[in-house]
Amino acid sequence: AISSWVTPAMLRSTFVIPLLVTFVYSHSDGKQQSSLARSRVLSQSPSRHPHVEAHPDLPRLRGGSGTCDVWLIGCGVPKRGMGWYHAKQMLDGDIESATLTAVVEPWFLGKGADSPPGQVFAEWAKEMEAAHGTTFCTSLDELEVKGPTLALISGRTADNPRLLKEAIDKGCSAVYLEKPGAPTVGELEEMRDYAKKKGVAVYMGYNKNVTPYVRKALEFARKNPGSTTTYVHNNAYTEEQLPECFERNAEGMLKNMAIHELALLATYWGVTVSNIASVTADAEFSRCLTLTGPSGKEFTDFSKVGFTVETKDGNKITLYIDRCGSTSGGNSVAVVSIDGAEAFRAETPDDDLKKFCAAAAKADPEMMPYFFLQSEDYKTLKSLSTGHVLSGSPGTPEGMANIDIAIDALQVAEYLTPYLQAALKK
Repeated sequence: AISSWVTPAMLRSTFVIPLLVTFVYSHSDGKQQSSLARSRVLSQSPSRHPHVEAHPDLPRLRGGSGTCDVWLIGCGVPKRGMGWYHAKQMLDGDIESATLTAVVEPWFLGKGADSPPGQVFAEWAKEMEAAHGTTFCTSLDELEVKGPTLALISGRTADNPRLLKEAIDKGCSAVYLEKPGAPTVGELEEMRDYAKKKGVAVYMGYNKNVTPYVRKALEFARKNPGSTTTYVHNNAYTEEQLPECFERNAEGMLKNMAIHELALLATYWGVTVSNIASVTADAEFSRCLTLTGPSGKEFTDFSKVGFTVETKDGNKITLYIDRCGSTSGGNSVAVVSIDGAEAFRAETPDDDLKKFCAAAAKADPEMMPYFFLQSEDYKTLKSLSTGHVLSGSPGTPEGMANIDIAIDALQVAEYLTPYLQAALKK
């Protein structure tokens, strides 16, 4: 069961955004210090890659003359699609190191053009092309690399393997993939191998790697060897909404809802399938259900699950994940405890972010609420990735996950799901 210091108040949110996960992390003093001291997030400022910080007045020119060209592949509907919000931030000038030179949108510029969302997209595209000179097209075949170029792929996950290869073949300098990157581990591995063969880096849009509440908890834990860290992450579904939730997220809780947390574990604590020594399910906390979705098909998944993973090098990580853990939107909390007593607590949204999100949602109620909640994270990730491309440095920007981390996280999700389902039947 959850430790006594995880209070009911921690497990209930007072803000309006759907989201969950908690994990407890502990290990020996020496290992705590060494692993967290190597934290890539903690080695830099919260919002900018060192390359970008060193060049605050980069001219916003096209063709690699001072900024990194970005091709957005998969945009979606204005104010609804994640790709569109990426585009908005770059077109608004929020990313000093990036220039959005092209948007590739096969559906709304193709077969979906005459649909109501397609008409909304066309109007927006016309305005942006006139204002910024951005190219809008249906295929990468219509584009030509003219300088340092990042391909930001934010479309359907199933299309990512093909789109990554096309972007690399066109000569893009690097690729930014939204999570989880591909439907299966096998496809991600093929993508990783192809990119490696061509010498192209692949970064992942795991925003919790750069979220302030995570970084603050890591920093505090690093300074306090022997402490334990708990992440509480609650979604706000009701019991009545679970059948639709299970069907819409048919890949399962661990591949969808908890994948950011699994990426954190892979990034900072070396949690991989090959490094897992044992997994212990918390049967008292967990619920695994088989529900009939809107289509009439049955789906088996967790409404909530708790378990402890112990690695071969002695680390212990406990997660508590609850789709119905909040009655008012959802939140994520990082708690660091020393000798069983809470010593540090960070939460998202905090009071300032709540005020910002409330004001922004009131000003533009058509916008997806989570855009406001994670806006700064998205800016950070694009600044890191484009700044890294411009620097010409090898590897991955400080604080970002790469495709190897994505593979590790997805492998752990695929491993844990059937294991926990079987354990809970006993």
